[in-house]
Amino acid sequence: MGRAIVIIVAPMVLLLMIATTFFYERHWDSVTRRLALGVAGDIAVIIASLDNLTRAGQVNAYLETVKQQLLIDFFFEDYAELRAPPGRAPLNRILDQNLIQALSERLDPHPFQIDTAQPGDTIEIHVQLAGGVAVARVHKDRLTSATTTYFVLAMVGASLILLAIALLFLRNQIRPIRRLAEAADAFGKGRDVADFKGWGAVEVRQAAAAFNTMRGRLRRFVAQRTEMLAGVSHDLRTPLTRMRLQLAMLPDGDASANLKSDVDEMEAMVNGYLAFARNQDTEVAVETDLPRLLNQVVTNARRQGAQVELATTGDLIVPLHPNAFLRCMTNLVDNARQYASRIAVSAARVGNTIEIFVDDDGPGIPPDKREVVFQPYRRLDETRPRSASGLGLGLGLAIARDVVRSHGGEIVLDTAPMGGLRAQLTLPV
Repeated sequence: MGRAIVIIVAPMVLLLMIATTFFYERHWDSVTRRLALGVAGDIAVIIASLDNLTRAGQVNAYLETVKQQLLIDFFFEDYAELRAPPGRAPLNRILDQNLIQALSERLDPHPFQIDTAQPGDTIEIHVQLAGGVAVARVHKDRLTSATTTYFVLAMVGASLILLAIALLFLRNQIRPIRRLAEAADAFGKGRDVADFKGWGAVEVRQAAAAFNTMRGRLRRFVAQRTEMLAGVSHDLRTPLTRMRLQLAMLPDGDASANLKSDVDEMEAMVNGYLAFARNQDTEVAVETDLPRLLNQVVTNARRQGAQVELATTGDLIVPLHPNAFLRCMTNLVDNARQYASRIAVSAARVGNTIEIFVDDDGPGIPPDKREVVFQPYRRLDETRPRSASGLGLGLGLAIARDVVRSHGGEIVLDTAPMGGLRAQLTLPV
């Protein structure tokens, strides 16, 4: 919106500046010159008529008529000489230039001085005559024109009106774009987005339609994947069940024990893969009390003999897929429990995000291996036993990252203050 305003306003302001400058220089110069010539001509006529009027004794009456009709207050300073003009800044550069030029043409050869910057509404013109100095006080209205002021005010007023219209127009154009961005952001965080109806410009409606089409395709893809996984789960569990029944009928021995171990491992791998692929596809995001969810994870870990501490601060109500996020945190805590004797879980709001830390005092993971462990089925310790939850299969951290990213967040590994591994989760609010 800021760029759009600049695109609209900058050319308009530039055009107004050019128009105002051209008008001011040309119009003001032309009008002022004509007004100055008129005043100079009036003063020249008055001075030329003084000798005849003096002899006739009609000077006072004539000057009174001049004051009333021409707005010129004319009087004499007998036996005076022109003094140096005061050092005040001129009223207007163009006015001074035109007035001096006009007086030079009309009063030659009489010397003169002007003072256009004196206080009040008059301008003084001093003319040296034989018997003294003639002083003419001319009202500024005779030498200036208000059209320039009106023009500038009209241009500024028109600019403000156009700017207000542009702002209203841009707000209406930007609003649907912001709504589309908010809908896309919410959808990217795994939150439920009601049917988005685009409005505004044609391009915005096209983008909204493309967003709805993309969302529909993604939902169909997720639904198809979930149905496929359900079928795979059913198809794989059936032969595994038959194999278990057949193994139960065999006599105990090393061969049957090895086969049972292989079947258990196959079932654990199937369960882990399905949990990783399914994630939270069918779960709806709801406002979740994060401290309560974390307390549930910590309580379950303590029941299994882990020493876990929990600390939460601030308002931690956030839209989550609760079951999926519970599995994510359980995987992280169980992963720490396998290697460490002490675990610390903490959560706090930082700006527009929520940060969750899972620290332990275990051996940690080398920095060059911290991204590797997020890859599915990548295990750093091949001697660890496999479990049905995904731990030991190389899926625990992969599932955790998948869940966090589906919420629009991120998870990274670092060195914990306790000396072991730190898992840092960042969730947008």
